[in-house]
Formats: sequence, structure tokens, C-alpha cells
Amino acid sequence: MTRHIPLQGIENFRDFGDYAAGEGRLKKGVLFRAAHQAEATDEDLSALAALGIVTLVDLRRPNERERSPSRRWTGFAAQVIDNEMGATGPDPWLEFISSAELTEASVHTYMDEYYRRLPFKERHIDLFRRFFLALAEAKGPALIHCAAGKDRTGVLAALTHHIAGVADDDVIDDYLLTNDPGRFDRRGHAFMDHIAEATGRRPSEAAMRAAMGVEARYLAAAFEVIKDQHGSLDGYLEQAVGLDAKTREAVRAHILA
Repeated sequence: MTRHIPLQGIENFRDFGDYAAGEGRLKKGVLFRAAHQAEATDEDLSALAALGIVTLVDLRRPNERERSPSRRWTGFAAQVIDNEMGATGPDPWLEFISSAELTEASVHTYMDEYYRRLPFKERHIDLFRRFFLALAEAKGPALIHCAAGKDRTGVLAALTHHIAGVADDDVIDDYLLTNDPGRFDRRGHAFMDHIAEATGRRPSEAAMRAAMGVEARYLAAAFEVIKDQHGSLDGYLEQAVGLDAKTREAVRAHILA
């Protein structure tokens, strides 16, 4: 778990660079991923400021941002990439916990289905495109995050690794680093209490552990539907996200040593 950067109020913060990538290597200190920063301490914000982040991608829906507004460090001047898409309509996670039986099996089924939809959501495609265009401009380090920093963030990090030429095994290994064994001890019971207050039903500990973690098959499901519809990850990046070969090469030039 050495890639994790321990902070007090920000979960799942880590550098997802420094991997072998084709003939080169991803830079360290350029690509960061995390959960939201609503509970960041002043010390956390000082640590973020020291990283020199110039691009920050908030993958959350508008209602998530409103519910848990990000804290910013003194002198914050990073480009924030977010959007207002998804401002109306049900929140899929809240809809699930309000209506489904909260078991480990039901969580796995929900996540399997969610990952098959995730790459094709208009709001995600917009955010993915703008993130990669920002990387192509080579301004400096970037931070991507959603609420828990595991699903939306995990897919975007994996696509970044693909563009860079990171080996499939390393892509999966990095994705699975979300499964920090200490995270449930720190946050699990509070999340269970929150769900019980919101829905009147308390999930089992096994269900909560499943909800807080990731499985290799989730990312595989997302990539499978991408390949089914676009032939390859590169086809998806070009046809759906709108990144031509020249732009992908500009991204590589910025993030590879």
C-alpha cells in the first residue's frame, strides 16, 4: 500500500504514476487520485498545495458536490473540471440503497451493472475528454476524484494508464489498491450508520465492505462493453471521448518520463 499518501480527512489518496509504460515510465508526482475533499483538514490542504496541482477533475454529480463541498487550499488556482449534467433524475447509488436488499450479493450485482453503464454516461464522457485535453496541454500535476475515489476515478485512471501504455496487470493492480484493509475500520461503521439513518435499514458488514471495495471483474466489465461497442479502448477514446491519435500522443508526452 506504499502508493497511498496518508492524509487525515481525505481517503484513498495516491499517486498513480511511476509505472513502466511501453518503452518509458510514467512520471511520479504528476497523476494523483483520491476520494472527495469535503473533510480535508488544514494540514491535508497544505499537503495538497505542496503537490503543485494545476488540474482538478471532480467526477461527482452536482448533488454530490452540493452535499459534500470540496475544501480548497489557500491560494487555490487549479483548473476545476466538473459539469452540471445529472443535476436532475435519481442518484443511482441512493436509489439502490433505498430499494434493494442490502447484501453482499446485491452490492456485487449493482456494481457489475453500474460499470457496464459508466463509460457511456454523457457526463462521464465530457469529464474524461476535458481531463485528457488538459493533460495534453502539459500544464502540470493533476488530481482526479469522485466521492469514494474508486469507481468513476478508477475507470478514468485505468484509461489514463492505457493511453500511457501501462501493462494490463499493473492497471488492475493499481485499481485494486482501493481495497485498503484499514479503510473499513476507519469509515465502515459510520457509513453503515448513515445508510441506516437515510433508509431505515442497516446493511450487513459484508455488504458495506463490498460497497467500499472494488473487484477486478468490475473494471473488466467496463472494458468488455467498451470493446463490444468500439472494438478497442483506443476506438472508444477516439470515437466516444473524442481523442485523436495526436491528442493521445500529447497526453503521453506530458505524463511519461
